[in-house]
Amino acid sequence: MANSWWEIRVLCDPDLEESIFWRLDKFGCSGTATEIKGQSSLIRAYIPQIKAQLLDLAALSLWLVQDALLLNLSHPVTRWRLIDEEDWASSWKQHWEPTSIGDRFIIYPAWLTPASDDDKIILRLDPGMAFGTGTHPTTQLCLESLEMRLETDANSRVIADIGCGSGILSIGAVLLGAPQVYAVDNDPLAVKAARSNRQLNQIDPANLVINQGSIEELLELVPQGVDGFVCNILAEVIIEMIPQFSALAKPQCWAILSGILLEQAKPIADTLEQHDWVVAALWKRQDWCCFNIRRNPN
Repeated sequence: MANSWWEIRVLCDPDLEESIFWRLDKFGCSGTATEIKGQSSLIRAYIPQIKAQLLDLAALSLWLVQDALLLNLSHPVTRWRLIDEEDWASSWKQHWEPTSIGDRFIIYPAWLTPASDDDKIILRLDPGMAFGTGTHPTTQLCLESLEMRLETDANSRVIADIGCGSGILSIGAVLLGAPQVYAVDNDPLAVKAARSNRQLNQIDPANLVINQGSIEELLELVPQGVDGFVCNILAEVIIEMIPQFSALAKPQCWAILSGILLEQAKPIADTLEQHDWVVAALWKRQDWCCFNIRRNPN
């Protein structure tokens, strides 16, 4: 059975070819090829989808730009797409096993039957084409942060999930006891996957509202503001959103931010400070970090 692969395309200065081939090889790609496009080179490389998630591809793109900066060459342009998606959708399930996260969660693929004697919170999941299976460090950091936050903060009654993907974080919040959660994503496929996973975990749609949109949609859904929110997307998008966070947040609001590479932490922290947010903790795992923040009481 055929697998689905990410086809990665990099349009670059020909002098960057050697550096890019090295980076793609380190990333785990195979089957690379090059062709000339005018004054540029177009490099194609392939990696099984199971070995790279969207945030990893975004990180690869950032590394390629940084390599070009070090060599004082023009920035490469990186794009990716899935091929043979239908065949892969069946075969990849053989490789995804139940995953324990933090002290309380175990993530079960929807097609497996959970153990009846497991004393952990079982979160069942079929991500479809949406980000969030529990295997990526950023998702794990967010779930662990949610677990700690909701154990210690009984006042967190209204929570938002910005860029919910598969719905893993918003579903996790409900299973941890949050009585009201609102989740949004710009991608209609993510919204479909999140709603399907809500049903899979037998959660009442009144307790977990899932809509297409972003912060603007949340402001309409909860004009009174939220007690806390999670946001596991790309750092560049988070920086653009930070000025809007205060409009969404109640005075004692907390937030969990991830999808951030370690080297992107400083601009995130600087932007948060400029908009009256305090970094309470910064957790790290592999190349990624997770911000736990709160509104500045002053």
